[in-house]
Amino acid sequence: MHISDGVLPVFVAIGGYVAGFGLTAWSARQTRSEEMPKLAVMTAAFFVASLIHVPFGPTSVHLIIPGLTGALLGPSAFLSIGLGLLLQSLLFQFGGLTALGANALMMGVPALFCGWFFQKFKGSTPSRQALIGGVVGAAGTALSAMILAALLVTGGEDFFGVAKIALAAHVAVIIIEGTVSALTIGFLARVKPALLMHSLRRPRRPVHG
Repeated sequence: MHISDGVLPVFVAIGGYVAGFGLTAWSARQTRSEEMPKLAVMTAAFFVASLIHVPFGPTSVHLIIPGLTGALLGPSAFLSIGLGLLLQSLLFQFGGLTALGANALMMGVPALFCGWFFQKFKGSTPSRQALIGGVVGAAGTALSAMILAALLVTGGEDFFGVAKIALAAHVAVIIIEGTVSALTIGFLARVKPALLMHSLRRPRRPVHG
């Protein structure tokens, strides 16, 4: 699902960097120091999952876990995915540096949406949290595939043709990610529910003497 160098028009690549930098800065400001270990674990999980590519016709597919990342990290998810993509691009040339901003938006925006959705509708029981975790796990990948199609059409591709290929290639991935997310979140809800809690970091109020 990584977009390579030279695929996107220059204005789209620049716009992706501007929007991606803004969201990365916001995500970093929302990340509390006590959440850094969890962020590191999820960044490593995203990094490794995205490295395993399975051929599918003229393209290949892989796990990207934006839904699970969003559910566990909330606002910090965009920072996590951005760091993972940067390391993949530098170390393994997966995705291009010129398309780094667009790739971050493609996977990071669904992660942010899934994080919000999970917190909004997760409920209080492990079974409910596992169900919503499965929903966001599948939805995160589906949304990323749709954003991929929207980005590729800016390069002159037929939107509906690309959308069909992108979604068809990731049907199995969507199902797998939904299952993995449901099992992971269901397990954490039973043994460590605190890991499923996160909120926006509020700025400190000035202290008046």
